[in-house]
Parts: sequence; C-alpha cells; structure tokens
Amino acid sequence: MVIVDRYRPEDHAAVAALYHRMYGPNAEASLLRWQWQYERNPNLPDGIPLIWLLRLDGEVIGQYATMPVMLAVNGREIDAAWGMDVMITPEYQRGGFGRIMFEKWDHNTGASIGIGLTDASAGLFKKLKWGDMGRVPRLIKPLSARAPAAPKRLVDRVSRSIRNLATRLRPMGGDVRHVRRFDDGVTRLWERVKSRFAFAVRRDAAYLNWKFVDAPHLKYAFATLVRDGETHGYVAIRHVEQADLRVTILADFLADPDDPAAFRALLRWVDREALAARSDLVRVFTTHAGFLRILRSAGYLDRDPAMRFVAKINAFEVPTSYYDSSAAWHVTVGDSDSDR
Repeated sequence: MVIVDRYRPEDHAAVAALYHRMYGPNAEASLLRWQWQYERNPNLPDGIPLIWLLRLDGEVIGQYATMPVMLAVNGREIDAAWGMDVMITPEYQRGGFGRIMFEKWDHNTGASIGIGLTDASAGLFKKLKWGDMGRVPRLIKPLSARAPAAPKRLVDRVSRSIRNLATRLRPMGGDVRHVRRFDDGVTRLWERVKSRFAFAVRRDAAYLNWKFVDAPHLKYAFATLVRDGETHGYVAIRHVEQADLRVTILADFLADPDDPAAFRALLRWVDREALAARSDLVRVFTTHAGFLRILRSAGYLDRDPAMRFVAKINAFEVPTSYYDSSAAWHVTVGDSDSDR
C-alpha cells in the first residue's frame, strides 16, 4: 500500500537511508545541509520539517521536501512553502507518485510556490493549472571586457572608476554598513515596506540570518543602509567562479521600491565589492518593475530569463488577474534554494 504523509522525527533514520541510496558517497554532505535547510528553518509551523514522505508498505521510498516561509500577499501574511527536493527511488519513478506528493503539499499550505523548475516539474504544474509566472528576469552589469557582450563604453567607464579612487569612494547617500548578522532593523524595514508588494517572502532578521548568514554551504557578504538610526535597505552578495569568469551574485535585497535612492546607494556598495573582488560582472534576478528600472539605470543589462516561477495562493481567494503579472512581486535568486 502506498501512502503520502508528513515527516515525523522518528523518520530521520529512514530519510538518511534514502539519501544514502540516492546520493551514495555524497549523502553525508547532503544530510548536513538537510539539517540546516529543514530542521533549523525559523518558520517551521510546529517545529518539525515540512516534508512529505512516500511510503510503500511502511518503507520510505521518496520524499518531497518543502521550505516553509511567511508570505505577504498584498500585505497580508500567510503560511507558505517553497517546493524543493523531490526524490523517489529509481524503481518507483514514473509511477505518478510525484504528482501525489505535489498535491499533498499543495493541499496543506497557504501558498504553494516554486522556482528554478525542471521541464518535468513545469509540465506537471501546468497540468495542475497553477499560476505560471513565466521566468524571472535576469540582468548583468559588465565590469570588465571579459564579460559577455560588454559594451565598450560601459567597460571604459568602469575602468576609469577603478583607476579613480575618489570616484569609487564618493558618498553613497546614507550610511552603508558592512554587517555580519542582521538585527531588528531589517525586521522593522520589512514591516514598513511589505504592503508595497503584491507578493514577497517575509524578510525579517530571523529568516535572513538563517537563510544567508548561517548557510553552511555558501558564503555571503552583507550590507545595510542606515538613515537616522533606521535600516532602509540591505543587500546579500557572494563571489563565484563560473565559466572562466569571476561573478558577483546579488542574491537578495530589500528596500522601499518608492525610495530609489536607497537601492541605488546599496548598488554602489555592490559595485565596489565586486571591483575589489576583481569580478567580471554582477548578476541579479528580480521581478519587481521598480527595482528593474533602478538596475537598468545603474548599468545593468537584460539577459534571457532563466528561472521558471510558479505560484498558487490557497489561504484565500485572489482574483485571476493576480497572476497576470509579477511586476509588483519581489522574487530574487535568494528565494527558495535557487542560489545553490
């Protein structure tokens, strides 16, 4: 008999055995990340990982692990969960079990959301008639001639800024501070700006510290913008080597979209950090039309979108037009586990 039910603490050994079967020698590293990702999440609804297990005659043969978050929908916060790790032992794949786990997850959360979908997952969500938000816009800012399709005029301007230390150190329009952890200032920022977004994951101090500061597998750097003792924005970045390029990823950020000066000040900090790291480009994914305008005015260029994005609000009725556009939605590569 096949059933899908919620993970319980006594299932830990069975899940570990599943990981060892699926990942072999890499299982232990995956399980260490599992502990952070699923056991330490500050948004666990009852202190237990929000994971759905596929059982055959009592044996765990699959899982659908989800990441619970608080989600603001037009300023109203509800329980939600990102769909993440789907795993089924090979002999039971293609048996329709993935859909059964998806539906179990969907029926037990206030909003079901997914990003970075595979072709197979995207096809399933389409069959289930979820809101298909298309792909998240991707932009890059070239910082060297090595960056793909870097306009010569932009590279020349960046080169001059590298040579001109005074330009690099011009005032930023606020006190931009490098921080090691987030404090309650970002929580107050979230409370002030959440109503500006039709859709955005709650970005408070507890969430940000868990998601970015305490992540065991990635190293980020952070800055906040402070004016008159209050936080008006933050950014989270990391530097990577990809395809023979040095890339600075602007993984996550928040500011009032009606306060473009705040985001511009933080982007100048990102520029300086990227230049200091000798990056060839900065890359960012974001959906919000206001943030996109500011990024383009700061020298970011549009590239083909890459990450598929779907969403379904279950906690209350939203008009069908809610899914027509993500221009007022705030989604970044730092959401879910897209920035691996």
